[in-house]
Amino acid sequence: MSYSPSIPVELQIRKIIFEKFNEPDLKFTNDEIFEILKNTGDIDPTWIVDDTEKYFLDLCDSGLARNIAQNFTTIWMKLFESSEKFHCSSCNNDVYLGPEEDRICPNSNCKSTIS
Repeated sequence: MSYSPSIPVELQIRKIIFEKFNEPDLKFTNDEIFEILKNTGDIDPTWIVDDTEKYFLDLCDSGLARNIAQNFTTIWMKLFESSEKFHCSSCNNDVYLGPEEDRICPNSNCKSTIS
């Protein structure tokens, strides 16, 4: 049976970025965010940082963040601009989007338009 978090991992990651790294001049790594997820988030307890790589690549593809350096599995990133908090009425989750991102829920199980 696969693990199912109460809040999708992609939304947990965006919330951590919003709360701790929401300034374009701040650098952060996937390792830092993964440690926070392990300690306070809701993820599969068997995961290692490599299991979250797709979520960080999606952040870069979406236009929220950019990869500024990489060393093996560590990805250093910066936001293009500070993110903003929205609420998705379809999946009933808070979502965090950058000003240049499409107003689409980043929850992979939802993808509804955010108004």
